[in-house]
Order: sequence, then structure tokens, then C-alpha cells
Amino acid sequence: MKDKLLNAVQPLLSYIDSGEFFRRPFSWLYVALAAANLLAPFYVLYQTIESGLFKYGGAKFGFSFFLIWLFVLAACWIGAQIWWNRKDKVLETSSEGSEFSATPAFSHFLQTLGENYGTSIAIIGVGFSLIATVFLGREAGMLGARLSLPINAGISGIVLFPIIGYLVIVVSRFIAEQIRALAAIANNTKK
Repeated sequence: MKDKLLNAVQPLLSYIDSGEFFRRPFSWLYVALAAANLLAPFYVLYQTIESGLFKYGGAKFGFSFFLIWLFVLAACWIGAQIWWNRKDKVLETSSEGSEFSATPAFSHFLQTLGENYGTSIAIIGVGFSLIATVFLGREAGMLGARLSLPINAGISGIVLFPIIGYLVIVVSRFIAEQIRALAAIANNTKK
């Protein structure tokens, strides 16, 4: 009886130590973030309608916003696919019996977050810069300020945003790989 009371927590601790405790919730988080990416363009549309942009800017602003919103929609669709694709891969981040099982799962999360963020920066930044430059010209800064976006329009934005997005992906991947390498070294040194 005394052993049962003292060892009642053993199944929970075994589950935590197996690494499944970390991998499975991250997989669920990835599904939630994929869903959030699918809902985000509609939230942006709602917020824009609430801000009165269409009343303020007229048809030119409305048409420009709609085209920019299509880029937001595309970026969020790709972001949802990134999270959905990676939800299964996070389950493979560490093996049963690894002493360091939370670190690879968290590292995978950082990598995926960087992939989503970098892709979004590139697509939305290029879309905003292109549409604002072509349709709005000098008024593009006013649209960015009205939407509270720190985005500059122009040819420089069309060139810089893909580079910035790429660098975000590379840096997040580099950090994630360094974290995974440390965990792999620690797990292999144990053996």
C-alpha cells in the first residue's frame, strides 16, 4: 500500500521522460497556429473595415487594399501549410529514451516559427511595396501609417523584403540547428 502511494506519480513521470509529453502538445500547437494563419486574413479585413480605411481613402485605397489583402491571404495560406506540414515532423524530433527530449521539440518550433515569419515578411512586404508603388505612389506611406504597418513602399521594398524574409528563415534555422546539435551531443555523450 505504501509503495502504491509513493509510486503513484511514476506513470506520469515515465510519460514526461519519454518525450511524448513535449512532442504531442507541440503538434497540437502547430495545428492551432495553422488555423490561426487561416483566420488571420479575415481578421485583417475586419480590422481594416472597422478602421474606416475604405471611407477615408476612397476607391483607390480600397482597390489597393484588396490587392494587398490577396498577398496577405497568400502568405497566411502558405503559413498554414508550413505549420500543418511540420505538425507531423515535430513528433519525430527526439527518440524514446533521449535524456534531452524537450530541447529538440522547442528547437523545431523555433525553426518553424522562423519559416512562417520569414515567408510572411517576404510575401506581404513585396505585395505591399508593389501594389502601393504602382497604385498609390506617394500616398503609400499614408496607407502604411493608417494600417499601422512599418512598411515602406517602393522598389527598395520589392528588393529588400525577400532578402529580409530569407535572412529570417536562415537565422531561425541556424539557431534551431545549434540547439539541436547541443541536444544531440548531450544525448550521444550519455551513451
